[in-house]
Amino acid sequence: MNRAPPVPSAGLGLRRALLDELLAAPADAFDFLECAPDNWIGVGGRYGEALQTLSSRHALTCHGLSLSLGGVAPLDDTFLARTRRFLDQHGVALYSEHLSYCTDDGHLYDLMPIPFTEEAVQHVAAHIRQAQDALGRRIAVENVSYYAAPYQAMDEADFIIAVLSEADCDLLLDVNNIYVNAINHGYDARSFLARMPSARIASYHIAGHYDEADDLKVDTHGAPVKDDVWSLLSLAYATHGVRPTLLERDFNFPPFAELAAELQRIHQLQSAHATSDGQALHG
Repeated sequence: MNRAPPVPSAGLGLRRALLDELLAAPADAFDFLECAPDNWIGVGGRYGEALQTLSSRHALTCHGLSLSLGGVAPLDDTFLARTRRFLDQHGVALYSEHLSYCTDDGHLYDLMPIPFTEEAVQHVAAHIRQAQDALGRRIAVENVSYYAAPYQAMDEADFIIAVLSEADCDLLLDVNNIYVNAINHGYDARSFLARMPSARIASYHIAGHYDEADDLKVDTHGAPVKDDVWSLLSLAYATHGVRPTLLERDFNFPPFAELAAELQRIHQLQSAHATSDGQALHG
């Protein structure tokens, strides 16, 4: 049976460097965990046992890394089938991927931006529909951070909205990516956030980033969440409603108590924007 995270909830990424802390944490330390199936499919031994233990205790969401939805090559049917078995095995209700591509005659080991064109909308939407059919479930796509901007016949918000509509899929709204892109590409983060379709938003991500310069931010997932990003998350809740929210941390792991404090801050913001029935107030 698939288990979705509760609507007001805060989760952590399931990283191997955190396994001991996650296994030892109190049951209420986090509400759900997120993993990349690409890194866990077929894993056995101690790591496989730890994953099975954690997924039996907590709702598990999955965030893919290598489908390459925007790539020119056909999707990997074998990998999609293995991913579906993994999602079914662990009762995963929410699966997401990046609105980007990561292959070009082999893996690029980075998430590359898609040109914002009508042709690209049709191409990536067809891949998303194919992935949804193969996985047997609706998926969400994530707005990504990007540093080079390939040809843009439409702006980023219009492109995302068009893909969601054409593919009939959901959105994983990464609040930190909105902030980073707004600084790097000179648009207003609040206006961008307001244009996202509330009904499509399945969940949120937040993370820390690196301040390279006043006009250059790097999405690292290796630092605490910045105050401006917390403020943008609060605005997201006020505008679109509370959704399950993941704290992303991929390296430079602090003591677990510091991660727990950031999770508690998510809970506090969710409570501030929630009514008695758990739904967010809209301004």
